[in-house]
Amino acid sequence: MKRIHVGLAALCLSASAFAAEPFDDKFRQLEELLPSANQYRTASGAPGHAYWQQRADYTIRTTLDEANRALSGSGQVTYHNNSPDTLHYLWLQLDQNIYKPNSDARMTLTAPSREAWGRARSDEEGMKFEGLRGILAGRDFDGGFKIAAVKTAGGAPLKYTVNQTMMRIDLQQPLKPGEKFTFSIDWSYKINEQKVLGGRSGYEYFAEDKNALFEIAQWFPRMAAYYDVYGWQHKQFLGSGEFTLEFGDYDVQITVPADHIVASTGELQNPNEVLTATQRERLAKARTSKTPVVIVTQAEAEQAEKSVAKGTKTWHFKAKNVRDFAWASSRKFIWDAQGYKKDGTNVMAMSYYPKEGNPLWEKYSTAAIVHTIEQYNKYSFDYPYPTAISVNGPVGGMEYPMISFNGPRPVKDKKTGEITYTKRAKYGLIGVVIHEVGHNYYPMIINSDERQWTWMDEGLNTFVQSLAQEAWEENYPTGRGDPRFIVDYMRSKNQVPIMTNSESLLQFGNNAYAKPAAALNVLRETVLGRELFDYAFREYARRWKFKRPTPADFFRTMEDASGTDLDWFWRGWFYTTDAVDVSIDGITEYGVSTKNPEVEKAWKKAQHDGEPVSIIDQRNKGMVRKVDEQPHLKDFYNEHDDFTVTNADRNKFAEQTADLEQWEKDLLAQGKHLYLVDFSNLGGLVTPLVLQIELKSGKKYIERIPAEVWRYSPKKITKVIVTDEPLVSLVQDPNWETADIDQSNNAWPRKITPSRLELFKSRPAENMMKDFNTPLKQKDAKKE
Repeated sequence: MKRIHVGLAALCLSASAFAAEPFDDKFRQLEELLPSANQYRTASGAPGHAYWQQRADYTIRTTLDEANRALSGSGQVTYHNNSPDTLHYLWLQLDQNIYKPNSDARMTLTAPSREAWGRARSDEEGMKFEGLRGILAGRDFDGGFKIAAVKTAGGAPLKYTVNQTMMRIDLQQPLKPGEKFTFSIDWSYKINEQKVLGGRSGYEYFAEDKNALFEIAQWFPRMAAYYDVYGWQHKQFLGSGEFTLEFGDYDVQITVPADHIVASTGELQNPNEVLTATQRERLAKARTSKTPVVIVTQAEAEQAEKSVAKGTKTWHFKAKNVRDFAWASSRKFIWDAQGYKKDGTNVMAMSYYPKEGNPLWEKYSTAAIVHTIEQYNKYSFDYPYPTAISVNGPVGGMEYPMISFNGPRPVKDKKTGEITYTKRAKYGLIGVVIHEVGHNYYPMIINSDERQWTWMDEGLNTFVQSLAQEAWEENYPTGRGDPRFIVDYMRSKNQVPIMTNSESLLQFGNNAYAKPAAALNVLRETVLGRELFDYAFREYARRWKFKRPTPADFFRTMEDASGTDLDWFWRGWFYTTDAVDVSIDGITEYGVSTKNPEVEKAWKKAQHDGEPVSIIDQRNKGMVRKVDEQPHLKDFYNEHDDFTVTNADRNKFAEQTADLEQWEKDLLAQGKHLYLVDFSNLGGLVTPLVLQIELKSGKKYIERIPAEVWRYSPKKITKVIVTDEPLVSLVQDPNWETADIDQSNNAWPRKITPSRLELFKSRPAENMMKDFNTPLKQKDAKKE
């Protein structure tokens, strides 16, 4: 029995040793990862027949206290329960609470690393003055909402509980399906100085003229989203995951100093009360103008800067079917506008900026707004709102319905007063306006859950932004979208999959913006082609306009409308950190033997003659040989070599081909060149092969092979390539369109990689005695 056990054990070990490796199926379907289709969301990616979403309508009155940098407001909210669920409480977002000294966002701040904190190797990774100022100022700033009252429509107090950036209101009676509930909230808060404390809103102080510019957002308690996939989206706001909101109608009255100009979500309801007759005339002209018309000139704005009005004005705005509301206010604002009307779009594009923004803003901001709407309409739907606004202030780039905050400005030389702007500032302004205005489409209308999935708004928007920038001018200096720009990130180790929650992303910009945009460009240009991609992408926008899609809805719609199984693509690009790295490992050439001795022996002779000449024969060249001295010693074999065609060869050829059909004879004679090419997938991410083939005549052409070539063997494959003449070179991904992270193994024959060696002058040893005796520089008396 013991001997049998040993034998069985040996058999088991032997079987284990020779068992096949587990097959990594890169093309397995995504059903294991995606939620099951249901009556709310179909397997095709479209909204289901029972799809629902909540709604919240707001009536708000607010007052800006410029002197004290504070805001107070009172709002009435009507919440519509369109869900099939009975609700016992409501959740609201209190995003200003991120500025409380003990907020989760502030308490969870960490240093990037001990090395970056104390031993920074460059200005880029070191702690900045601004960074330390922000840390210290945040400890003292009395930020966050002060909730004064929460009441029913009848004035009865409602019980509420604040949990960091969320507030729960307990309902007196359950809110049943189909019912609505109206309540009011009174609040106030101190406005943060954005340049000090950062954030997506705040004020900027201009010491030169002692004025402020206010960009106001996340400024009122907003209803949290409740939807079929997630329930209440009340994940705390920590700073990265943005805002998940419900659509509704807004009626907002904003009281500001009488000399302020207000830019806002929505349409102005009382222009006669807040605008001069001249301003109204200019606005009317702008409606049909082909270029921006200045509504408030720079001279008028500079005049307003010189004094502060004692009274106030109330600006009244209304907005229909928006998911948020933001505004900006300052006496410094220059204001220009231009109408754009085409198909279903009829919009006033408008820009508001201080004099510090010129000449850059007057030239490019409104032009970029119009361009954005023109281009985004092509890839999604007609812009449906009446206004689109770009505001220059302290916030570098942030979006809200119909209004965005954008940062780049020229620079003023402190000595000469000359105003110039860099190339980076110019294209930075154009790019950020395109990006932030483009956010009206994603996610302000295609209303994805930003708190959960940043890439669904930032990535999709960055992709369309890249298309719009390409349409601005040739060689636009874009930094995101083209797959070649994501290579360094794709080869880095410090990354997580795109499908990672917003607050847990590493390398936020690369993960949420650049990689999804590059992936979609690969999908459009390399996998599907523009026609299939653009149709499916527009279908996604059409299906989910004014609705809330999830990643599964996007993935499924793109497959459904393009008629293409893309599960391999979503899995690799969105669910892993695998990279594209295809290596050409080897090439073997085969020619089909014609069996004809005249051809085959000539081919063999050519191969022989192409071999290197023996070093012995090279050195013996010119030697006098015996047969040269006595020619009579030569015979038949001196006249014929091994490649001579004999009659026996010809007879054999005739016998071999006698029974062949004509198509078989033609196949032998066609003279095709066959190449077996070995490819390795070193990066793990399967990809189409884009092969540039160069022939002996100099002809070059591209052969495209679908990614499914890897379906049976995702690590190594051998591909047959057929040519009409000899192949002299083969390059995989010659246009750098697949984000291959190692181009050095993409060519056969291998190409030399050029680089540069930098030489540095040796530093002299530190001389403390010399430094001690160095004369102390005197202050320039003229500057005192």
